[in-house]
Amino acid sequence: MHGRRVFQTFFVALLVAYCTLLLYQSFLRGGFNEQAILNGKGGKDYRYDFGYEELAANKATSEIPTTFRPPTITVDDIFISVKTTKRYHKSRLSVILKTWFQLAKEQTWFFTDSDDKDLHNKTHGHVINTKCPASHHRKALCCKMSVEFDAFMDTNKKWFCHFDDDNYVNVPRLVEFLKDYNPKEDWYLGKPSIQRAFEISSKNKTAPKVKFWFGTGGAGVCISRALALKMMPAAGGGQFMRTGEKIRLPDDVTMGYIIEHLLKKPLTVVNQFHSHLEPMKFIRRELLKDQISFSYSSNNIIKLEGFDILRDPTRFLSLHCLLFPYFDFCPR
Repeated sequence: MHGRRVFQTFFVALLVAYCTLLLYQSFLRGGFNEQAILNGKGGKDYRYDFGYEELAANKATSEIPTTFRPPTITVDDIFISVKTTKRYHKSRLSVILKTWFQLAKEQTWFFTDSDDKDLHNKTHGHVINTKCPASHHRKALCCKMSVEFDAFMDTNKKWFCHFDDDNYVNVPRLVEFLKDYNPKEDWYLGKPSIQRAFEISSKNKTAPKVKFWFGTGGAGVCISRALALKMMPAAGGGQFMRTGEKIRLPDDVTMGYIIEHLLKKPLTVVNQFHSHLEPMKFIRRELLKDQISFSYSSNNIIKLEGFDILRDPTRFLSLHCLLFPYFDFCPR
C-alpha cells in the first residue's frame, strides 16, 4: 500500500511538471507574435530570414526549437561590411584585398561614396556606392552605416560585423569567436574607446542625462540578427540616419544609443578587437593569432618583424604571413 501511494505521488508530480512545460512552451510561441518590432520595412517579416519560420511551423505541436546551445556558425553566416571612401580605395583597400579579404571574398562588402570600376572588378562586384557624402562628418558616417545595416537586413545572415578600412580582420578567429554566441539572442559585441559611459543631455526633466556605452567602429562591431530585428524601428529603412541626426552624433555612438539606451541591451566587451586609438605595439607577438581585429595609424603599428617598412607600413602584410604563411606573396 505504501509503495502504491509513493508511485501515485510521483505520477501526479510528473504530470504537473509536464503540463507546466506545455504552458511555458505555449507562452514562448506566443511571445514572438506579440513583438511587433520584428516586422521590418515594406511589410516584410524578417523573422523568416533566420529560421523563425520553425516557430510558425510548430504552432500546432508542443515542440519548439531549442536555443540552449548556439547553432553552428560558419563564415557564410556573417555579413562583413567595410566602410571606406574614394580617397582610400588604393591606399587602404589594396592591403585588405591582398590579405584577409581573400579569406572572406563572398561575405565581405565595401561601402563607399563613389563608383570605382577597378575596385568593382577586384572585389567581383562587392562594392556598394552608398551615394553618401565623401566626408568624415557625422552625417556622412551615419548615412553609410544606415546603408550597411539595411544591406545586412536584406540577407539571411546571422551576424552583422562592421569594420573600417584601416582594420585587419583575422577571419577564422572571428568565426571561432562567434561560435560561442547564439545569434538568436541579443548580442552587441565590441570594444569601447573611452574609459567611462558616454553621456548626453536629455529633454526628459526627470532624467536630464542619458548614459550608455558604445563599441568604437574603428575596432569592429558585431550584432546578432535577433538584436538587429529589434533595432529596425530606430535603424532600418533609413531610420538610422534620422536617429543619428536626432542626437547629432557619429555612427558608432548612434549604434550604442539605439542598442544600450533605447533597447536596454548592454555592450559585451571584446578585448580581441583593436582600434588605432590604442597602442598596437603592446600586443605581444605570441598573442597575435588570438586577436580578431587590428588597426594602425601614423607611428602606431604592430611590433612585428617581416617585410621592409617601406613595403609594409601598416605591418598587415607581415601579420598576414605570420597567420597564413601559405599565401604566395609570403617569403618561403
